[in-house]
Amino acid sequence: MGYAQELARTMSGFSNFAISFSIICILAGGITAFQGGLSAGGGASIGIGWPVGALFALVVAAAMAQISSSYPTSGGLYHWGSILGGKGYGWATAWFNLLGLIFVVASVNFGVYDPFFTTFIAPLLGISSETLTGHVLQLGSWKINLFQTGFIAAVTASQALLNHMGIKITTKLTDLSGYLIFVVALVLTVSLLAFSKTPLDFSRLFTFTNLSGTEGSWWPQNANSGMVFLSGLLLTIYTITGFDASAHTSEETHNASANVPKGILRSVMWSALFGYIMICSFVLVMPDIPKGVAQGAGFLSSLLDTVPHGLKVALGIGLFVVNYICGLACLTSTSRMMYAFARDGGLPASHTLKQVHHHYRTPVTAIWVSAALAFVATLYGDAFVVLSTGCAVFLYISYVMPVAAGIFAEGKTWTTKGPFNLGSWSKPIAVLATLGGATLVFVGVQPPNDKVLYLTLGLCAVMLVFWWALGERNRFKGPPIGDTAAKRADAIHRIEESFDETA
Repeated sequence: MGYAQELARTMSGFSNFAISFSIICILAGGITAFQGGLSAGGGASIGIGWPVGALFALVVAAAMAQISSSYPTSGGLYHWGSILGGKGYGWATAWFNLLGLIFVVASVNFGVYDPFFTTFIAPLLGISSETLTGHVLQLGSWKINLFQTGFIAAVTASQALLNHMGIKITTKLTDLSGYLIFVVALVLTVSLLAFSKTPLDFSRLFTFTNLSGTEGSWWPQNANSGMVFLSGLLLTIYTITGFDASAHTSEETHNASANVPKGILRSVMWSALFGYIMICSFVLVMPDIPKGVAQGAGFLSSLLDTVPHGLKVALGIGLFVVNYICGLACLTSTSRMMYAFARDGGLPASHTLKQVHHHYRTPVTAIWVSAALAFVATLYGDAFVVLSTGCAVFLYISYVMPVAAGIFAEGKTWTTKGPFNLGSWSKPIAVLATLGGATLVFVGVQPPNDKVLYLTLGLCAVMLVFWWALGERNRFKGPPIGDTAAKRADAIHRIEESFDETA
């Protein structure tokens, strides 16, 4: 594809799956965004809404997997958009994807602090609630919790340092997380069901109750049952996202054209299955659903009150660890996207952002800049809801854009496919993925998330200004394709041959 192999290609097929599975992390979004589903349509938003949202996500993943098999490169979606839809289309795809990934890191690390640190780890360390909330810096109407800010800064910096030190370290941790997510989710589910004092009533999972506007609900009062149900899909679209990480680490994965599509699909399928079992258990053991909604982020701690203390502590530590590694994997994906986009001159200071450390073979500048931007995003007052919704909306826009372009490019400019090929199902799945992804985006910008709509429209306006008024369309050349890619590949091959002769 016209690029030199700068990054270390050491990831196995399992590692490629594990990094996406770690980012999806049902123990992150499945818990922190659970109230977004429950407080919409009650049990039906879980029992019916999760499978519906997961099916949408799986169709999108299948369409993306086919394209990734054809073009296995870092910054995958950006390349797919450029190759299938033109350089301007790819440039816009890149910005949506990059901003969505930055928001992912920010929202996950915000969640590492609250609820996982505040609920499980702080009490074990003897840290009081006064310490967590008592030190506040007032800047006009803007309040900054100093302990929270310092904690998130330390977590983000440590994740950047681990990424800096090489993909092997990150891979070992995400591989561990892949196993740990299965174990902790299973133990959590069994523990809740085994020690629950609430009689199991499976009809709860299929009973629609409009909880919008109630105490603790994420959603304002809405009499339209259809829109309330769709709002509950935010739980699924926030949780089952980030599987583009498998594509972003293509250049670090062995046999990428075969392993990357497998990583994308398997991460979505296993997350959908285990996530469904886990969140259904939350509904089944909850003594009272409206009261559970009113508890907000503390609902899980309340459900675990019936679990023996030692087991509760072990689960709390496990939840904290997998959420930390989730943020680590998110930062890996973000930095590879930034590196790939900068490699083609798509970002300010691209020359610096595309640099790869000669020893660690990681894009160190892109790693630290990604971490800094994600940390700054967490300083926004209403951070979690806006960041989680924003990342889901921006990522699904970036997922749908190359898939939609592929509908028109297939058989014309896109004639060669990789080992993973949908065959005659290719276009139908791409159409369904585009419609499904567009539906999920529509859901994500409904009130009270209209801030995300304004942010999306603002980003589009800024991109148009840069592309047309400031001449980015003339400066930006896009990724090498066709004859340009072939010439670059030939030049790289000659350089490699000269090194071999010297050796």
